[in-house]
Amino acid sequence: MTKKFKILFLTALLAIILSGCSINFNPGAGIGGTGTGTTADGGVYKSLDKGATWGQKASILTTGARRNIAMVDIISLALDPGDNRAVYAGSRENGLYYSYDGGEGWQLAPYSNSVTVANVAVDPADKCSIYATTANKVLKSIDCSRTWSTIYFDNDLKVSITSLVIEYSNSNNIFIGTSRGEIIKSSDQGFSWKTLNRFGGQVDKIVINPANSKNMLVGAANEIFRSLDSGANWTSLRENLKNFNGGSGFRDLVMVKADKPTVFLAVNYGLLSSTDGGDTWSKIELITPETAAKINAVIVNPFEAKEIYYVTNTTFYRSLDGGKSWNTRQLPTSRAGWRLLIDPKNPSIIYMAVRQVNK
Repeated sequence: MTKKFKILFLTALLAIILSGCSINFNPGAGIGGTGTGTTADGGVYKSLDKGATWGQKASILTTGARRNIAMVDIISLALDPGDNRAVYAGSRENGLYYSYDGGEGWQLAPYSNSVTVANVAVDPADKCSIYATTANKVLKSIDCSRTWSTIYFDNDLKVSITSLVIEYSNSNNIFIGTSRGEIIKSSDQGFSWKTLNRFGGQVDKIVINPANSKNMLVGAANEIFRSLDSGANWTSLRENLKNFNGGSGFRDLVMVKADKPTVFLAVNYGLLSSTDGGDTWSKIELITPETAAKINAVIVNPFEAKEIYYVTNTTFYRSLDGGKSWNTRQLPTSRAGWRLLIDPKNPSIIYMAVRQVNK
């Protein structure tokens, strides 16, 4: 090694250290790691054309040997509301990964090795404030994933945090749901917490009306509940859904603003929509038998409610006309499509998390 090369190498190394950017990686991640699959078709997939074609995005940024997350199961996705190039991916038993270039290169968040990250959310008012849930804990970073602290801990080790959302209009307000059935709120960015309601069954999803943050919907205990006062009081929408088998078998829930707030509800029965906050519902016709749909995730173009996408264990579905017709694409992986994420600044861009499931 020449003297000139040594100087260049030491200079580059010192720059990395002083930058504060972590290059700690889970030794169990990537090819040959602890991912549950037998093929390197895991990680995150990205489409630039509304799901017509997909590319696997699994490369890890590293100064050493080339590594990737192609063997890793991804179970949660989040996008920074202020930066559509910043993507977060929570894995099963391999920690939290983040990318600042739209998924082209990933880094492992420090201190997240070997944990399952079920939910991720980024503060819309502060891109360096990131929340993640693992088991019975809520973690928070205020320095762009460099360090993390526990801001909520459930005393029952059998309980897990199953959902997480930050109020867009006031990011002081954070809501979490538990496997025990509570919805819990913090009004001060996680310093203190208050239980709002107990639903009697696992809280799978919390959504906040993008046009009126006081209006909320929760998928819990295989039912849909609604609050019109920021979570202080809740009513079941079972009666409103009685013509659709009560909306039983909750799968996913999403609300978009578009021309007017529209709710999309995926259940074992199929796919439903409501344009009046859940008072009345309409059935969206699917091309597969409803009992065979098994929808894992739904997303909708936030500016055009007719653009609907959903994914099952084997197939990606797209409708550009509100469900009147559908296009299908076989998944580019042997794993199940598990979560979908649409880029609000460029709705042609869709991310898909994949994981192993018993098909």
